[in-house]
Amino acid sequence: MILVAFQALFDVQYPAPGDTKLAKEISTLIQSAPVGMDHDWGLDHGTWTIVRHMYPDANIPVLQLSIDYTKSPATHYEIAKEIYALRKKGVLVIGSGNMVHNLRMISWEMINCGGYDWANEMNDKFKNLIANGDHKPLINYRNLGSDAMLAIPTPEHYLPLIYTLGLKNDEEELSFFNDKAIGGSLTMTSVLVV
Repeated sequence: MILVAFQALFDVQYPAPGDTKLAKEISTLIQSAPVGMDHDWGLDHGTWTIVRHMYPDANIPVLQLSIDYTKSPATHYEIAKEIYALRKKGVLVIGSGNMVHNLRMISWEMINCGGYDWANEMNDKFKNLIANGDHKPLINYRNLGSDAMLAIPTPEHYLPLIYTLGLKNDEEELSFFNDKAIGGSLTMTSVLVV
């Protein structure tokens, strides 16, 4: 998708430094897929739109892990398990995406009026599975029926959730926040693991 309608996104500057040493460490931790490093690629809006509110001075190193949407959700879950050691070292990992993200069906007229029935039902189903620690159906979301495919027509906005789940250990708690739908076909529900 060409983000012509979102030109303002390209005008934002968030000059956070990177961390080459940490990037190399991440590349050695990941064994489930080949990893390359790019020192010239900037931060995607999925990254800076979150961290600029948490760290407005851009005074912490920020690295972005690009997601290969051609890999299976199970591979992404395994990669998350492989990089869990980063959390033990105090590295903040943010999975930025949407559980329900269907831009083809968005209604700009109802942007602030909640979600379509199928979007709300899928959001609730996802939350229940997450709360119960039942990751397998979330990894195999294509088996959850036609409403799941409406919610996730393409995986790039959903896969960050798979990383969040893979980065959670059994002793950690989780909570939901910003749990709302907008425009009919987008949910903004966020998952916090602590």
